[in-house]
Amino acid sequence: MGILKSILRAATWWNGQTLNTQLWTWRKGTKVGEDEAGNIYYENADKSRRWVIFNGDVEASRVNPDWHGWLHHTWAEPPTKAPLQHRAWQKPHIPNMTGTAMAYAPAGSLRRTDPAPRSDYEAWTPE
Repeated sequence: MGILKSILRAATWWNGQTLNTQLWTWRKGTKVGEDEAGNIYYENADKSRRWVIFNGDVEASRVNPDWHGWLHHTWAEPPTKAPLQHRAWQKPHIPNMTGTAMAYAPAGSLRRTDPAPRSDYEAWTPE
């Protein structure tokens, strides 16, 4: 059952990587590093292409800013070789939670388990 599950997992893009990406990474990729979320970063031999294999859901906001800059050729060295200096006022990276159960819901939202009572309007009733 494990082989069939891995084949089905490789055939769908939302489970990390497709079969083609897996073959490309195996043939041409050199592992550069891994972030705290478990995402693995690769580049090819001439350093012209860089890519990430996600650990879990494929969601671009899960790439932290350090690795994002390296992926987009903003700087040449990956954070494993040349870590960025973080300021005391910088908050840690969190992915975008929109569409998940962890998404922000304001006090009056119906998505909250305990929505606050509305007092800013009165419901219309026909006469």
